[in-house]
Amino acid sequence: MVKVENKTNLFDQIAWKIVVPVLLLAAVGLYAIYFAAVDDPSHMGSPLKAVLMQGLWYVISLGIVVFVIQFDAEQLFRIAPYVYAFGIILLIAVLFFYNRSVASSTGAKSWFKVGPISFQPSEVMKPAFILMLARVVHEHNQKLLHTLRNDWLLIGKIMAWLLPIAILLKLQNDFGTMLVFIAIVGGVILVSGISWKIITPMFVLVFILGAIVIFMVTTAGGQSFLSHFFQPYQFKRIMSWLNPSTDTSSVAYQLWLSMQAIGSGQIFGNGFGKLSVYVPVRGSDMVYSVIGESFGFIGSVAVILLYLYLIIQMVRITFDTKNAFYSYVSTGVIMMILFHVFENIGMSIDLLPLTGIPLPFISQGGSALIGNMIGIGMILSMKYHNKDYMFSQAGDF
Repeated sequence: MVKVENKTNLFDQIAWKIVVPVLLLAAVGLYAIYFAAVDDPSHMGSPLKAVLMQGLWYVISLGIVVFVIQFDAEQLFRIAPYVYAFGIILLIAVLFFYNRSVASSTGAKSWFKVGPISFQPSEVMKPAFILMLARVVHEHNQKLLHTLRNDWLLIGKIMAWLLPIAILLKLQNDFGTMLVFIAIVGGVILVSGISWKIITPMFVLVFILGAIVIFMVTTAGGQSFLSHFFQPYQFKRIMSWLNPSTDTSSVAYQLWLSMQAIGSGQIFGNGFGKLSVYVPVRGSDMVYSVIGESFGFIGSVAVILLYLYLIIQMVRITFDTKNAFYSYVSTGVIMMILFHVFENIGMSIDLLPLTGIPLPFISQGGSALIGNMIGIGMILSMKYHNKDYMFSQAGDF
């Protein structure tokens, strides 16, 4: 097969309609982190130090983006099993070398700590899983026609690659991160070509099971049964979501204050850097409360619209690509970022339960930022390499 690749130089080929909103979100993040630290220096340290550290993570992640862009579809396809295996090794290692202080306070054994730097390996596992998932779906579709039997076989393959991650995250007590992997799987299944005769009842079943679990959490008998699968603090988070005003001194404390902060901003906000409501550790999970309090409804919606614009641009690149493997990769990345945005903002305003999921490109922290930027790098790779051919068979590029 003749391979035609339209690649000029990195600057000309970069999709600036994706890069610019990411940089704007980063600027919002630096603002929010700085004033969150001003409001809560006992937890976040010096505001200047917090911003410089986050800025360093941005620089590192931008370097990683440039590195990832160099990989074309063929190379990404071939390294998928290796990066997946590396991610699994990290998830196993963190069970033995987890941060003891974080585990004692949150119950999650999901963080490494090396000196002053903490790192969550599940964040880099997300793009690794997206690559592996895209490879599995592409290979399957190249070899087999879409029949109900073959579609069920594909679902079985997907679940087989998801199962080790699910087990390891369960051992880490990190249910929130597991929800992100489920969202990624759901998005890729939607575009994989699997028959709607299978997809529709599957999604209905997931919705029903979710509703049943939420109902069971509200009853003593249900909690007793679910205690085999969930931790006590996870029950409390769901209860605080359902009734945030019942106990504002413990689990619902942070949520209640976040809602007050966002509400205090009203339509136009209190002004640049004017934070009057104390929200604990608001630079990470509750960073959206800084935006709501400072810039009100207008500023909060503006950030959501910025995310929406970013998602639309990624979708456009997905439709423009003539590469099936790339389309599965981009779908996984879109679902990863979209779920993060929906869950983080949702939990900040009590639309969804607290899960500890950061707001992409804005929340304080390096591991989540690197994971999301790797995803952005894979999306930009489509524009940079712009190969004008389709895969002919599995492994043929």
